[in-house]
Amino acid sequence: MSLAQSAIETMKKRQSVRTYAAEGIKDSHLMQIMDYLRNEENLVGPFGNKGRIEFIQVTNNVSDKGIKLGTYGFIKNPQAYLVGVTTNSKFSLVEFAYIFQKVVIMLTEQNIGTCWMGGTFNRNSFEQEIQLTEGDFIPCITPIGYPNQKQRVFDKALRYVVKADNKKPWEKLFSDSEFNVPLTKENAGSLGLPIEMVRLGPSASNKQPWRLLLSSDRKLCHFFIEHTPNYSSSLGYDMQLLDMGIAMCQFELACKELDIEGSWIVEEPNIPLPNEQTEYIVSWNMM
Repeated sequence: MSLAQSAIETMKKRQSVRTYAAEGIKDSHLMQIMDYLRNEENLVGPFGNKGRIEFIQVTNNVSDKGIKLGTYGFIKNPQAYLVGVTTNSKFSLVEFAYIFQKVVIMLTEQNIGTCWMGGTFNRNSFEQEIQLTEGDFIPCITPIGYPNQKQRVFDKALRYVVKADNKKPWEKLFSDSEFNVPLTKENAGSLGLPIEMVRLGPSASNKQPWRLLLSSDRKLCHFFIEHTPNYSSSLGYDMQLLDMGIAMCQFELACKELDIEGSWIVEEPNIPLPNEQTEYIVSWNMM
């Protein structure tokens, strides 16, 4: 299964699915999913960190091993789960989310529903299901299945509660050369659409912590995170780092589709930060 369709159109249409149809996943789709996950190239991030994604088929949220997988009532009738495994460190989390979002986009192309979950699931139940070694950590999971088109009221209600459709405007997220100068779509040039894909991406509690700054020569697009104080601290990891990996994935997929050549580098620019919650992560270097 490849990203053969328009990734940009797929990213535009994707929404979190929490209510699934009773129909099991088709054998043809199962085969494509497993082939994708067996290809090690699909599980390596831009800086070489490798992730692991386990597939668990379920019936009434119970695995073949008889383990009840808990999602606190947020997910209705999933047919399977994809479970992410990496180490609990800054760049491992960022790169893993980049890898995981590519899988999510690939599934969306096949009309298979997904829902990023970083905190609203019982980690212990999933840890019992898969083999973990020392240092392994489950940062996120997604249920998968075909969306139940007739029972999406719950999904719509939850989207309203978490304000999932309320995306921050450009001037709140993107800056031009300096943080106190908002970047406009007109001044973003060829990177306008990739930057818009970042804006439309999913994030934990729809906090949208990404802050992008385009250099004056338009050769570098710097990615920063504006941390929400104490967010996810009770979970023992910085969930918002996953959002940055999602942002990188959305941006890069759009660049590739538009034939915008570039690569990821980590070279912190000498730019005054707007507040102490803002931290540099990575930059896209235009070729």
